[in-house]
Amino acid sequence: MLWTAALMLTTTVTVSAQDAISTPKDWFLRDPEADSLLGVSAEKTYQTLLKGKPSRTVLVAVIDSGIDIEHEDLKDIIWINEDEIPGNNIDDDKNGYVDDIHGWNFIGGKNGNVAEDTYEVTREYARLKPKFESIDSTKVGKKDKAEYAYWKKVKKKYDNDFSHNKKQYDEYKKYYEQYTALHQNLSYFDSLLEARMGKPTTKQSLEGFTTSNDTLNYAKESLLQIMDRVGSQLQVELTGQELVAMLKENIAQIQEGIDHFRVAVEYGYNTEFNPRTVVGDDPKNLTQKGYGNNDVEGPDAKHGTHVAGIIGADRKNTLGIRGIADNVRIMSIRAVPNGDERDKDIANAIIYAADNGAKIINMSFGKSFSPNKELVDKAVKYAESKGVLLIHAAGNDGDNLDEKDNFPNRDFSAGGNAKNWLEIGASAWGKDKDFVGSFSNYGKKSVDLFAPGVQIYSTTPGNQYEDLQGTSMACPATSGVAAMLMSYFPDLTAAEVKDILRQSTRKFDGLKVVVPGGKDEVSFSELSSTGGLVNAYDAVALAMKYKKQPASK
Repeated sequence: MLWTAALMLTTTVTVSAQDAISTPKDWFLRDPEADSLLGVSAEKTYQTLLKGKPSRTVLVAVIDSGIDIEHEDLKDIIWINEDEIPGNNIDDDKNGYVDDIHGWNFIGGKNGNVAEDTYEVTREYARLKPKFESIDSTKVGKKDKAEYAYWKKVKKKYDNDFSHNKKQYDEYKKYYEQYTALHQNLSYFDSLLEARMGKPTTKQSLEGFTTSNDTLNYAKESLLQIMDRVGSQLQVELTGQELVAMLKENIAQIQEGIDHFRVAVEYGYNTEFNPRTVVGDDPKNLTQKGYGNNDVEGPDAKHGTHVAGIIGADRKNTLGIRGIADNVRIMSIRAVPNGDERDKDIANAIIYAADNGAKIINMSFGKSFSPNKELVDKAVKYAESKGVLLIHAAGNDGDNLDEKDNFPNRDFSAGGNAKNWLEIGASAWGKDKDFVGSFSNYGKKSVDLFAPGVQIYSTTPGNQYEDLQGTSMACPATSGVAAMLMSYFPDLTAAEVKDILRQSTRKFDGLKVVVPGGKDEVSFSELSSTGGLVNAYDAVALAMKYKKQPASK
C-alpha cells in the first residue's frame, strides 16, 4: 500500500493549527540552527562542508507507483539505460526486459496497467475462506492448526478493516456535503459584507459595522461566530477571506478522503476484484521473471513523482524545488498499485534495481501481511550482496512496529536480519510535542530514525508541485541524504553509509512528544533505535573522518 494512501485513514476534516501557520516550502532542506527549522540541513551542508568538492553520480531506484519522467524538475535526472536501444522491441542488454530505457513496470502488460488492486488481507481472506469458513474449530487437524490460527487473524482484520472503511466512506460523504454548504454560505457572506463595508471582513471591521438589513446582520453574526470558534481553536485572528480559503482546503482534503475510502471499498476489500489479468503473468509462478512493460509512469504517478522530487529534483535549474541530493539519477520501478503490492513484484523489483546498478532503493510502501515473504527476503539478501542500501517507510498507522507486523521488513523469516536496511519514521516541522507526525509508525527496535515527512512540497505529474505528508516522504528524505554521502564519499559501502546515518542523527535531549496514534507524551528518543532525526551536516562531517572497520573474518 502506498503509504500516502494509508495516511488518508488519519486525515482530519477540521482546521488544524499547523494548517494555519505558513512555513517555507523547502523547510525540510533547512537547518535548525541557521533557519530555526527542523529539516535535514542539506542547504547548510552544501554551502559549507561540500562547497567545491567533487562528486560522482549515484543511481537511486524508486520502487513506487510510477514517475512522471518528463516533469520539468526531474527529466534531467532520470536514469537512461545506455545499453538499450529505445523502441526496437529487442532486449539489447539481455537483462530479460525489453526496451527498459528508464526502468521497468512489474504491474503492467501488453494491454495496459494495473491501477487499483486488492489489499493483501483481502487476497489471503479469499484464499483461505473456502477451506476454513465453515469448519468446526474443534475438528481442525494438527497439520492445519497453524494455518487455521492465521486464518482467524486474517478474518478478524478483514472484517474490522472493511467495516471501518465503509463507515469512513459514508462519514466523509456527509462531511463533504456539510463543508461544501458552509463554504458556499461563508463565501457569499464575506463577499456581500466586504462589498457593503468597502474593506476586508476582519473581526474589528465587522464588530464596527451596523445595519438595519436583516440579511446583512445574519451574515455578520454568522461570520463573527465562526471567526471566534476557529480563532479560539488556532489562537489566531482570521479574516473572512482566510476562513473561506481554509474551508476550501478542508474540502479538498475531504474529497481525497472520499476517493481513498471509495477505492478501498470498491477495490481494496473486494474479494471478486482481480486486475492481475492485465499483467499476463502466472501469479502462482513465484520465480517468474520478465513480465510487465516499460511504462514507468503508469496511470497515477503522483506518489512516485513526489518521492523522486524529494530525493533529487534538479538543484541547478530555477524551477519548482530543489531535491536533497545534487548528483543522482532516478530509476523508476513501478510495482505498487493503489492497493497492496505483491511480494513477487517487490522481489523482482529489488533484484532488477540491484542488477542494473542502483546503489540505493527507496521503498515508500507497506502492508500487514506477506504470504511470500521468503521471496522478498531472498531479494533483500541479493541486494545486500550487491552493496545496495534499502530504505523503507515505516508506515502511517500510528503503530508500534515492535508489536505489530509491517512488511517488508529487515527480519528474515528463516532468522537473522538484513544489514543493509533502514526503517524511517516521519517528523514534522512543529516543535516540542508536535515534532512527530501524528500518523507515523514507530518502534524502539524496529525504526532506525526519523526524517521530515509532514507538509513536504515536491513534484507531482504534469509539471505541478504539491504538499504531501507521510512516512512516504520521510523515506526519500533519508534516501536523499544517503545519496549525498555516496556521491561525495564513493568509497563508503552501503553498510557504512547506514552506520554513518545512524551515528549522526540529531538528538533532542529530554524532548517529549505526543505518541503517534495516541494522546500521551513520550520521550522522542524512545520512538526509534537511534532516538534521532536524520542530519546531513553531521553525517557529512562524520564521513570526512570516518574510519573503515576491518573486514570480518
